[in-house]
Amino acid sequence: MKSALIIKPFLTILSITAGMTLAAQNRCMVSFHSSYSASYVKAYVTDAVDEPPQFPGGDNELMNFINRERRYPRDAYDEGISGRVQCSFIIAPDGSVNEISVFRGVCPSLDREAMRIISNMPRWKPGMIDGEKVPVYYMLTIPFRR
Repeated sequence: MKSALIIKPFLTILSITAGMTLAAQNRCMVSFHSSYSASYVKAYVTDAVDEPPQFPGGDNELMNFINRERRYPRDAYDEGISGRVQCSFIIAPDGSVNEISVFRGVCPSLDREAMRIISNMPRWKPGMIDGEKVPVYYMLTIPFRR
């Protein structure tokens, strides 16, 4: 009878610990071949982190930054080309922006301009899991309207 009283709390603690470990392991990550090195890059998706990365000053400041930096390429402007360039990048644990790529482009000149804007971004506040800074995969759309 005494052993049952000792084992039951132990099993409860064990199941809680196993559940916490399982939850941490189920965080969604992406893995892709780096365009800058011969290795694979792993990063958490934005919804899988406790604290998502944040542009300095927040989302409004991010939009202000994009609007200040954006230079409509002359060829696209003259041809009346507009649209939304969808990009992805990794926000590293140090807040730097890496592995920039276009996953849905409009035209080569607008795609290059969107990548230029992102490459000029300042360091972000990095994403966090359990108080630890982690790399986070981030997607952003850069609009071009005439």
